[in-house]
Amino acid sequence: MLDKRSRLLLKRLIEQYIEEGSRSAQDRCRSFSGLELSPATIRNVMADLEELGFVSSPHTSAGRVPTPRGYRFFVDTLMTVRPLEAEQTS
Repeated sequence: MLDKRSRLLLKRLIEQYIEEGSRSAQDRCRSFSGLELSPATIRNVMADLEELGFVSSPHTSAGRVPTPRGYRFFVDTLMTVRPLEAEQTS
């Protein structure tokens, strides 16, 4: 359904949104996993993700935010699970 670049960008956007709760998380997605993406490429991929229902834009000046469908896709296919470290389980 999604190409590799779209999957990586969606994953990074959701991780940033979860960590920071920021609607401008897409601004920090320009460089990750060895990919250098231009702002135009990010805008185009985000527009595609919005059209597919994975992200939404609450209003014009807001960045895009994950939708329930985006979160579901993240949990089902993009999320990586790591075991907890000893101090986290105590």
